[in-house]
Amino acid sequence: MTVPPLIVAPSILAADFARLADEVRAIEHAADWLHVDVMDNHFVPNLTIGLPVVQSLRAATELPFDVHLMIEDPRRWAPGYADAGAYNVTFHAEACDDPVALAKDLRSAGAKAGLAIDRDTPIEPYLELLPSFDTLLIMTIKAGFGGQRFIPQLLDKVRTARRHIATGHLELRIEVDGGIAADTIEQAAEAGADAFVAGTAVYGADDPAEAVRRLRGLAERATTGA
Repeated sequence: MTVPPLIVAPSILAADFARLADEVRAIEHAADWLHVDVMDNHFVPNLTIGLPVVQSLRAATELPFDVHLMIEDPRRWAPGYADAGAYNVTFHAEACDDPVALAKDLRSAGAKAGLAIDRDTPIEPYLELLPSFDTLLIMTIKAGFGGQRFIPQLLDKVRTARRHIATGHLELRIEVDGGIAADTIEQAAEAGADAFVAGTAVYGADDPAEAVRRLRGLAERATTGA
């Protein structure tokens, strides 16, 4: 699969769950990934969708699934999402005592492996693990709820990670999640992010597909200086 230089991944957390398949199709030809937030009401104080919904939705779209597991015990559950056809499965560093082992399991199951870092977690202890991963997801809010305000100070983690990746010549996407919209995506891109999760900014727009295209254009402008 050839991926474009920048990724925009609309989050279905902000979509109308009563019309989920239609909401996905609305952005299918504009988005790069579909971001799927899985929350268990234990790791985070919210409950969303699980594996059965992902399995059903997989048949409704060709978009690659970017599954973000905000759950306890990801070692138990994460491989099931890879088996269900997820392109990328990301779990939280705070919820896993052996992230590298789980990354290997996910890759063996045919998915890309992602490591997520929450708002209050320092990134430095995890930098040496990055060669085992395909995606580093840096929360720009506190994980658990959509619609929160973007925290620009958290972009320092993006800058730190980008420097480390460049120094080590690693192939790794840096994804940002939380408050990404037209007024914040350029900051995130300038800091070094190259994948952007957007929920309300997409599904709160009159034309979700056009919102995706606009976000990508803003990110591209920030990275190329055009």
